[in-house]
Amino acid sequence: MPSQNRWSQAEAEAAVARYGAEGISKDLALRTYSARLLGADPDLVLHGGGNTSVKTTVTGLLGETIPVLCVKGSGWDLATIEPPGHPAVRLEPLQALRALTSLSDEDMVAAQRRNLIDPSAPNPSVEALLHAFLPHKFVDHTHSIALLALADQPDAAAICRELYGNRVALVPYVMPGFALALAAAEAFEAAEKRARAAGVELEGMVLLQHGLFSFGATAEQSYGRMLALVGEAEARLARLSAQAQPRPMPEPPIPAAAVLPVLRGLFSRGAEAEGAPRRWLLDLRASEPALAVVNDQRLPEWAGRGVATPDHVIRTKAQPLVLPPACGDLATWTAAAATALEVFIAAYKTYVARQNARVGGGRTPLDPLPRVLALPGLGLVGLGRSAQEAAVTADIAEAWARTLLAAEALGRFQPVGEDDTFDMEYWSLEQAKLGKAKELPLARRVVLVTGGAGAIGAATARAFAQRGADVAVLDCQGEQAMAVAAACGRRALGLACDLTDPQAVRQALAAVAGHFGGLDIVVSNAGAAWSGAIAELSDADLRSSFELNLFAHQSVAQAAMAIFRAQGMGGQLLFNVSKQALNPGPGFGAYGIAKAALLALMRQYALEGGREGVRANAINADRIRSGLLDEGMIQKRSAARGVSEEAYMAGNLLGQEVRASDVAEAFVALALMERTTGAVLTVDGGNVAAMVR
Repeated sequence: MPSQNRWSQAEAEAAVARYGAEGISKDLALRTYSARLLGADPDLVLHGGGNTSVKTTVTGLLGETIPVLCVKGSGWDLATIEPPGHPAVRLEPLQALRALTSLSDEDMVAAQRRNLIDPSAPNPSVEALLHAFLPHKFVDHTHSIALLALADQPDAAAICRELYGNRVALVPYVMPGFALALAAAEAFEAAEKRARAAGVELEGMVLLQHGLFSFGATAEQSYGRMLALVGEAEARLARLSAQAQPRPMPEPPIPAAAVLPVLRGLFSRGAEAEGAPRRWLLDLRASEPALAVVNDQRLPEWAGRGVATPDHVIRTKAQPLVLPPACGDLATWTAAAATALEVFIAAYKTYVARQNARVGGGRTPLDPLPRVLALPGLGLVGLGRSAQEAAVTADIAEAWARTLLAAEALGRFQPVGEDDTFDMEYWSLEQAKLGKAKELPLARRVVLVTGGAGAIGAATARAFAQRGADVAVLDCQGEQAMAVAAACGRRALGLACDLTDPQAVRQALAAVAGHFGGLDIVVSNAGAAWSGAIAELSDADLRSSFELNLFAHQSVAQAAMAIFRAQGMGGQLLFNVSKQALNPGPGFGAYGIAKAALLALMRQYALEGGREGVRANAINADRIRSGLLDEGMIQKRSAARGVSEEAYMAGNLLGQEVRASDVAEAFVALALMERTTGAVLTVDGGNVAAMVR
């Protein structure tokens, strides 16, 4: 979809008013507003890419006026940036650095930090000096897909001159930092002279094989110029289409839900062999551009060309792993995929050794695992430590595919070469963008919670998400399941599912595997109570209870086991058996008998799953405010016992009410107890009759 100018004067004024109430200047408010407009368009920038700035003034402690450059800070994303994301740096000391002929990265960063108005602010962008050396008040920088299709050409300079004439400066590829800032400033000044001689205004600057700059006296002018320049590139490409060369695909195709868990397992074993973390999440993209690239005979050669802009290499590595087509026999395909992964890892190690020799050594090799998989028949797959990171990788992979196809339609996709790619990949200032935060205890795990819209299920989903897990929520109430998933944040998945329908269960778990790439932990929590004396209970009620309280759990466990086995990474089955399994009460036979059978089911999975690394455990909870024990039932039971509702809910040895969050924490605890299986963890505040031991 073509990029559109989304500037709204009303929205801009609202931003000025909103931020102004917080003491933010008009300049910085408008800088924030237009930066977010750029960040909201994935055709312009993706996930932390690009940067923006404004030259303005601040008042010092002594009342003096200080010229500053407010430039995007490290760690901020233009899509969500706020005023603190443009830390203020004293402008004049930065501009004075132009007198130098060289400046190391370390000295550049030190100079920028030394001149921060707020010493606790994030590091200014690695391209801050480029912004400082340009004279305009507002400066914008993007990695437009359309522009890169022009800039990643053997004759990119000629193409850009033909399209833009004297309205843009052209800068040959130089790695970001002081050298690029110097080259860009010199190119700008030369281009400005040519523009004046031609009677036109200089509107932007193309960094060949890198991206696009625009600038202006106002935020609206700079933003408008960016969109206009990109629009011209899009119009130039709109008349073209790449000639496809489809590859023949053997039959039958293997569905993604079967392939992705296998891939996740292969990747896990490859990672473990290289000393990297075992668990990764996958994000499959089957968009038209993704399929056009992976299903083309030229895929192996295209894959070796490199990234669309060097900034992307830190997330995708220099090239994707090209896998065999997802067709035919799964076992045969798996063996071929394993070989392809081994070849990729060996080739990456050779690449690092070759490049390390070129730069004189000293670079510590990163893990040799791919981050993008090109899977003929299915699409492009991004890998990450979380579903969100996998999605970021997949987004960039799709952008690469779109850039490549557009560039090939125009001429030949020719991004920067191996040397420049390596320099960027192993540049400490780029790696710093990824962050090195300590991972949460359940990071890299995919957790499925059934009955997830209820009190216990929702609390459990939140508890796992808070520990770093990526969560799928299943419930017969689909809208509520999606609401719980949304509240969990990250890229949680909410699905409607009738758990008493085995086919629906298999389809739901296939959807979970397709969304995350696999599954690690199941919290089988769904349940409902049918009441009545056992001697008078109808067959229909008893069978209904068993369908939901036993057979539904078996359907979920069976489908999960199939995924666990495909991955070969073990797994966990956690069941909510309730107090009724151990201490049945009168009138709840339909529920208690099914729950007792569920306890036996858990033990059977513990018995049979241990050799495969699958653990099975259960929670024995009692007297929790939930769909089973609602306010009406609490009132009825407390009245029957002649006690207050509070006393009834706290009727245990500890004298404290047990909440849904307590059950959720118990499920998390079981998930973290890596040497425990076949166990029942009681969460009831103390009930002698329900004690397991």
